[in-house]
Amino acid sequence: MFATLTPVDPFGSSRHPSPASRSGPTARTALALGAVALGAVLVLVFVLAQVRSADARPSHPEALPAPAQRLAGDFAAPVLQVPAGSTDPASAPRNTSTDAPGPAIPGLGPETMARIPAETTQVLVASTPDADGTEARTALWEFADGTWERTGEFAGHNGGAGWLEDRREGDRTSPIGVFTLTDAGGALPDPGAKLPYTHDPSLRTNAQATYGDDWADVFDFVIAIDYNRVPGSPPTDDRRPLGWDAGGKIWLHVDHDSPTKGCISMSADDMRTLLRTLDPAAAPHIVMGPEEVIAR
Repeated sequence: MFATLTPVDPFGSSRHPSPASRSGPTARTALALGAVALGAVLVLVFVLAQVRSADARPSHPEALPAPAQRLAGDFAAPVLQVPAGSTDPASAPRNTSTDAPGPAIPGLGPETMARIPAETTQVLVASTPDADGTEARTALWEFADGTWERTGEFAGHNGGAGWLEDRREGDRTSPIGVFTLTDAGGALPDPGAKLPYTHDPSLRTNAQATYGDDWADVFDFVIAIDYNRVPGSPPTDDRRPLGWDAGGKIWLHVDHDSPTKGCISMSADDMRTLLRTLDPAAAPHIVMGPEEVIAR
């Protein structure tokens, strides 16, 4: 009456399948499904990370944090340098600064003062009222304690044809301008000059040839005016950088009671005074010309 039941093996006809049967299609499907599931998890993790990052960013540009700042003290101040060929500030013209103009010598205008270097503390001014004047008066101005003081005044003469900026050889005019004074000399021995002094007895002969026998002593003392000459050379140096036609050997020398051929003259005593006073350390200059011109 009772039937005998036989158990069914879910894995096949045998309760103990072979290894080959375990690696069949069913196992491969399970592995594929696992791989897909793992990939889905990784994608989900990446998406969540991006969402968190977006939430952390500010929603308005003004909320962006400012970049780190360096303190001004971290930077070295630039070093001011004078371009090559330009004027060093220490030797700039004394009166060209609009911020702090220097004092002017009475009678000299801004254009003339601008040609006098800042280091100059001795200036001779030789002038006449008119361009054709021949009786020049020469004043010595010295700078000290922030002001110019007239420390000497000397009567004498200039060129017999007056003053001219573009003078020529033999025209008997004195040059208009501002010139350095660097060298001295004379037929007589050095009287104690501060400028380099060249003793040259032959200057007596030169004076006779230039002005005649009655004025042999006019070159007893001379101070070379650096017009068309090489500074640092004896007054008798014949070199003329501007050419021969511009004339040369324009000197301060002893007066002979008459106009000169272009030089500035004064008494022998006044020449001695100047020779003992003009100092290379003061970078002495001379301003020459009619009053109207040097007042510009």
